[in-house]
Amino acid sequence: MKRKPNVAVVGATGVVGSTFLRVLEERDFPFENIYMMASAKSAGKILTFKGKEYIIEELNEHSFDKPIDIALFSAGGSVSAKYAPVAAKHGAIVVDNSSQWRMDKDVPLIVPEVNPQDIEWNKGIIANPNCSTIQAMVALKPLEDKYGIKRVVYSTYQAVSGSGVKGINDLKNGIAGSDQPPQAYAHPIAGNCLPHIDVFTENGYTKEEMKMIDETHKILNDYDIKVTATTVRVPVFDSHSESINIELKKPFELEDIKELFANSPGIVLQDDVENNIYPLARDAAGTDEVYIGRIRRDFSVENGLNIWVVADNIRKGAATNTIQIAEALLKNME
Repeated sequence: MKRKPNVAVVGATGVVGSTFLRVLEERDFPFENIYMMASAKSAGKILTFKGKEYIIEELNEHSFDKPIDIALFSAGGSVSAKYAPVAAKHGAIVVDNSSQWRMDKDVPLIVPEVNPQDIEWNKGIIANPNCSTIQAMVALKPLEDKYGIKRVVYSTYQAVSGSGVKGINDLKNGIAGSDQPPQAYAHPIAGNCLPHIDVFTENGYTKEEMKMIDETHKILNDYDIKVTATTVRVPVFDSHSESINIELKKPFELEDIKELFANSPGIVLQDDVENNIYPLARDAAGTDEVYIGRIRRDFSVENGLNIWVVADNIRKGAATNTIQIAEALLKNME
């Protein structure tokens, strides 16, 4: 593609959709035309992007009749299920942020620092992984390549922004002492930790936990890795934190692990415990990198390793990863 692409942003008024626009502007993503789309409720509203005003269009069956090269979706699974195939049929490549297509065998699930080669076999739809999975993959990929991974145990501490506006408001209301019942959660989130993200499945795991397990296998293309997860919602506005316990296949030295992380794409090493330097949710908020620290041996198992991983779940965990995929598409289209 020698000309600049025509781009559609679907769900442009939502938390992630509005961050799409912010990241597109920050990274100076090239485009010929850009179209803002949302539900009928938002249609007709004005959005300002790069100093120009755009009228939000109602998403419908004819939205992709005009030439669109790349469509960035963040409007929920049911919307993606209905309209992503429509966009793809009209020649657009969809990068979808919902869970709708992630485990479809015909849809690549992409973290650009990890498996960019899989973009090439897309059939019109590319899936953006779950936010908690994305940052974990950036951390695990260098270890998988150099040492091989036998087993992973995820324990996550996930921000309320992962639940959208309702989650953010639940925490704000709780901090303010409001007696309004929570809208996003089964229990109040302020002053609380909820081991309950998404719905529970028959095996006792939540869908969020199963997403991390299944997506790890697909993205790393290694179905022999043993993976388990416990995902927890915590009273933090932005950025997910994760304790990841890894059993590697080969012996390692801690300094080699640190050097590996320090030289891997998308990672910022913060590991100086003598000076209380380690990744913090507040520091990661508003950034696009994955921060790794608290690197230490797990002495309970051979070749065991513990790491602490933090990233902004709305940016790297959603919007920025999506835009990075779009940037890779541009290179493939040239």
